Amino acid sequence: MTTIADPVIGRWYKDLESNLTFKVVAIEGADESIEVQYANGDLGEYDNDSWYSSTIDYIEDPDDWSAPFDDLEADDLGYTDPDRHSRADSEDLDISDFLD
Repeated sequence: MTTIADPVIGRWYKDLESNLTFKVVAIEGADESIEVQYANGDLGEYDNDSWYSSTIDYIEDPDDWSAPFDDLEADDLGYTDPDRHSRADSEDLDISDFLD
């Protein structure tokens, strides 16, 4: 079986032969190399020929897909916590109550 899934930046894949999951993070134009980041955080690269001769298929995003991406901010995840957990009585507080 060979790959029929085209590489798409931001999409998750699984190499059925090696059982590795990864996300395509870049596709370089001139040599058509496909840069990937594995679920464990390691980086890798496929050339166009090796991509299509492998056993790669699309998969759904893993439950904890952000684990390998150490430098993500909450906004990068595509959602944020709209509830700021503010105190209901915060408007009633006076800063002078906390000063010596």
